[in-house]
Amino acid sequence: MRLKISHTTRYRFDEAVTSGLQQLRKTPKPHAGQKILTWDTRIEGGKPELAFEDQHNNRVELISFGRGVTEVVVTSEGEVEIGNNNGVVGRHRGPAPLWLFRRMTPRTKAGPAVRALARGIEGDSDLDRAHALMRAISEGVTYEIGVTDSGSTAEETLEAGKGVCQDMAHVFVACARQLGLPARYVSGYLMLNDREAQEAMHAWAEAHIPGLGWVGFDPSNCISPDDRYVRVATGLDYDEAAPVRGTRVGGEKEVLAVAIEVAQQ
Repeated sequence: MRLKISHTTRYRFDEAVTSGLQQLRKTPKPHAGQKILTWDTRIEGGKPELAFEDQHNNRVELISFGRGVTEVVVTSEGEVEIGNNNGVVGRHRGPAPLWLFRRMTPRTKAGPAVRALARGIEGDSDLDRAHALMRAISEGVTYEIGVTDSGSTAEETLEAGKGVCQDMAHVFVACARQLGLPARYVSGYLMLNDREAQEAMHAWAEAHIPGLGWVGFDPSNCISPDDRYVRVATGLDYDEAAPVRGTRVGGEKEVLAVAIEVAQQ
């Protein structure tokens, strides 16, 4: 499937910025089953400084904006060709070692709820257990906007029994690591069946399965990613895969607006 994607992030400030830096992780990464046909990032109110690949092979663009800026607009768009590999991404590629993905982070630290969920997962193989985990999260966590925030943890999500795709991805990663599987968080784009316009990127998780390599699992939709999913960035949790992270001096009373469109070509 060929998808056309447009992702605009707009910042407005009541008071002018003195200086600011942002890291962007909005560029899809090529791999077996995903080919980047075109991709471009445009910046208004700032300028590009450099681009590099981080320890997870994410494309990172560093931008800056200086004194007097009251609005910054970053637009990324392009076309991506996706094949349906039933969620299988394939072998692990460095430089981050595979053992690193068994490490807990503050967002994925195992508490009583995470450990209890992991203990109840059964299956004849690691792949069976990963699918069973995905189903358990889908059944145990209700999708609801506004009950969590960007800092919520897997443990808090299970205690509340509610959350969004980001929260469910953190729960999967935390529990998979309890089961002894390397796991990572994934941010990306998803073509929805009922509309093109969206207000946020999607999130899911991947576990490393012997014999298959990395395999994707989306608890919020209870499926492994198909040709509607575009992988953008991966990390130990959201912090390492966030589409935008940065810092600034000045620029009080920020207003953020995000507009995403994903459509089949």
